[in-house]
Amino acid sequence: KQSSSSPELASLPAEDLSTNSNGPNPAEITLDDDREDLFAEATEEVSLDSPERDSMLSPEPTPAITPVAPTALIVPRMELKNITAPVILDRSREEIEEEANGDLFDIEINVSDPEKVGDGMNAYMAYRVTTKTSLSMFHKNEFSVKRRFSDFLGLHSKLATKYMHVGYIVPPAPEKSIVGMTKVKVGKEDSSSTEFVEKRRAALERYLQRTVKHPTLLQDPDLRQFLESSELPRAVNTQALSGAGILRMVNKAADAVNKMTIKMNESDAWFEEKQQQFENLDQQLRKLHTSVEALVCHRKELSANTAAFAKSAAMLGNSEDHTALSRALSQLAEVEEKIDHLHQEQAFADFYVFSELLGDYIRLIAAVKGVFDHRMKCWQKWQDAQVTLQKKREAEAKLQLANKPDKLQQAKDEIKE
Repeated sequence: KQSSSSPELASLPAEDLSTNSNGPNPAEITLDDDREDLFAEATEEVSLDSPERDSMLSPEPTPAITPVAPTALIVPRMELKNITAPVILDRSREEIEEEANGDLFDIEINVSDPEKVGDGMNAYMAYRVTTKTSLSMFHKNEFSVKRRFSDFLGLHSKLATKYMHVGYIVPPAPEKSIVGMTKVKVGKEDSSSTEFVEKRRAALERYLQRTVKHPTLLQDPDLRQFLESSELPRAVNTQALSGAGILRMVNKAADAVNKMTIKMNESDAWFEEKQQQFENLDQQLRKLHTSVEALVCHRKELSANTAAFAKSAAMLGNSEDHTALSRALSQLAEVEEKIDHLHQEQAFADFYVFSELLGDYIRLIAAVKGVFDHRMKCWQKWQDAQVTLQKKREAEAKLQLANKPDKLQQAKDEIKE
């Protein structure tokens, strides 16, 4: 039995007897030249016109494959400092039609070159605002100025004070972020600080672009001074932790309470319909924005995990003794690295093109609701004035019955006021 079993053992492949997980020892085992390599297909380059490839394909027709052109959004993981947000073309159909007919718009604004000025908690970020225009109201066709974040907030405050009470919807400025700006002031330059600065720069650019699209706001002297003047008066009452900031918070809370107590009998069906429409749209956009933010976080985690897997596959390929397996692992690492870049691109686009745009529209809807709230305040003042007028007329009638001419004239003057 032993003699009959020995030829069977001798005929077994040499690699099956090896206990080395990294492949056979080349000093002890001689491979047959005619033996098939299991990893040959993974490493051989097959020509598109080769007969071997034709035999591998099934006879059934396959759909045509359209090559995907590389986009400019693919950012290597080690070059996150140089990322810039893609330009969001927020244009109406009328603007696109005018452009197609050859009528280009007369003003273009870009915010660029964020620069840290000062040290410590007194530091701030300055941005270059570049304007290109052919409008005659400006002194030059192209000019640029340096502005800090508080200047943008001051501009919005001035425009809102001037135009909100007459029913104009003033585009909202980006919100302050105490945590993000504190990290920029006292922390070192890292990916999170760079991402925060780029996010704010893109938001400020979109804010100015929306503002100058309004024909009335574009002609405002404060806006022109903001765009042209080299020196701008320091904006006051814009700090979040100042006395004015706390007062704004108290006023907002008081307005919220007054809004709950005021019961306005809406006589205009159009306003009632639009108010309900914006309330529903606001709720839906906020839910969508929350979901998109979670999606962006998921894509970032997926990108980081894919990068870690690609690195591990590359290290495993370098330590593998079997040449074909090592080459296959190296190619797997390269593919995973490309997938990592695609995940980065998708997360980048989801954040700047989708999530940030949703945030802008949520703030814009808040501005629309603010106009509705201001209308409600005006209605409440009108009702209070009506009640006061009625009381003064009753007082006038009592004075006439009491025959007091000295006080009667004073009551008439108050009614005229």
